Amino acid sequence: MTESHEAMSDDEKHLASLGYTQELDRSWSSFSNFAISFSIISILAGCFTSFGLGWNNGGPAAIAWGWPIVSVFILIIGLCMSELVSAFPTSGGIYWWAAKLGGAKAGFYTGWLNLIGLIAILSATAYGAATFLDLTLGTFSETWLANYSLTRVFVMFLVILTLSATINIFSSHLLAVINNISVWWHVAGTAIVIAILIVVPKQHASLADVFAKTINNTGMFGGATSGVGWLIFVLPISAILTQFTVTGYDASAHISEETKNAADSAAKGIWRAIFYSSIGGWILLLTFLFAVNDSDAVSAGGGAVAVIFNQAMSSPWVGVVLLISTAGQLFCVTAIQTSTSRMLFAFSRDRAVPGHQLWSKVSKNKIPANGVIVTAVLAAVLTLPALVEVDINGAPVPVAFFAVASIGVVGLYLCFAVPIYYRWKAGNSFPVGKWNLRGHHKWMAPVALVEIIVTSIIAMFPTSLGGVPWDRSFEWKFVNYTPLVVGGVLTLLFIYWHVSVKKWFTGPIQQVTTVTEELDLI
Repeated sequence: MTESHEAMSDDEKHLASLGYTQELDRSWSSFSNFAISFSIISILAGCFTSFGLGWNNGGPAAIAWGWPIVSVFILIIGLCMSELVSAFPTSGGIYWWAAKLGGAKAGFYTGWLNLIGLIAILSATAYGAATFLDLTLGTFSETWLANYSLTRVFVMFLVILTLSATINIFSSHLLAVINNISVWWHVAGTAIVIAILIVVPKQHASLADVFAKTINNTGMFGGATSGVGWLIFVLPISAILTQFTVTGYDASAHISEETKNAADSAAKGIWRAIFYSSIGGWILLLTFLFAVNDSDAVSAGGGAVAVIFNQAMSSPWVGVVLLISTAGQLFCVTAIQTSTSRMLFAFSRDRAVPGHQLWSKVSKNKIPANGVIVTAVLAAVLTLPALVEVDINGAPVPVAFFAVASIGVVGLYLCFAVPIYYRWKAGNSFPVGKWNLRGHHKWMAPVALVEIIVTSIIAMFPTSLGGVPWDRSFEWKFVNYTPLVVGGVLTLLFIYWHVSVKKWFTGPIQQVTTVTEELDLI
């Protein structure tokens, strides 16, 4: 064997056995792989920006009990995905697994759901970062605060997307370094925020206020916190706080072609990111709840965490907390854009996306630069409804943000379900990798599937009375447009598949057919 043949790593051989040549720069360590999923989950982002979903649809008790319960189910989903990525460590991730196990049609629909979900999560996170950056600046400047406008926030959102795209285009190694820094920022930042909220406030809520108090701030069912309507249509929506925050961990799969020892590193990256984020997020949320002095004022403020902070602390301390969160959210946006562009690259590499030649092209830095740019543009377009101001019960509520977050949750979790189902169906014939569940998939997979189905249905619910089509207060600006977007896209994909795609799309393209062929190419 020649010297060049000996230089081929086990990762490259594994990738070649899956049909691909090594195109991306494999420079990410195991820690960096964990770091990108941990950064995308970002408890400094989701716990802050989507706190209102939990508060308005259940209150403190729903958050205090709901977070750990839902987190356990998400961890089960993550463990199922860890087994899959260990067997198939490709940038295509969920899409590739679905196509490999369920055929071209399963792969096609899964890929599009994954792509839409990632773009929606990118949109929601970038918009959330813009909102909190605006809040932070307003804390330090009364003039800035007095001149607030949705247009200004949207412009900041566009600037954040542009900066994130620029960083993503520059260097894969730089991205790995940024994500490593992000982990420590999240760990240290979360610890500092928790310490501030424990020490600085002069009074704290009681255990009963945190673990037993319920709230219905949606306007539905007369504000009742009991009864069938409350239990079925209001309280379950609080789960989206956890589902939106603890998502995007498929990034460890999308970056696997750039990770060393991917079959082990990517698998551990997924479940560890979920586990540590779940624990840290719960502690963080509890400190928010214990810092509440006036729950009625928080409800009047739409369940915004900034209201809690302003009750509990002076402006300088509020500014510090918001600054820590905003920086964490900016790290999160950069990581999500990395994951989204890699997914688009892999899906386009297999010719499943219109214009695939452009999106599968890599730059001289071995980065899918065109994919980075187009995902940023699509994220901006998806968030245009955020320019419409919405008040519920006199409080400003980011309905568009909640809708985009729900689209992300539905898109990502539905696509997770497909390969998990087919792996369950495959049973012992599944080619397990270095890291596997040792047979526990038999009970984990069905539990994961039920949780995903229930969550996806919940994410379609209206988040306010004005968004209920048959209510007299209905207005389009209140609508949770998740079912419209997801349903519309699935309808278009159905038509596209039957009219055209099924005639030529066969699933993942085989760049090489054997490891030997890959060696010959070298």
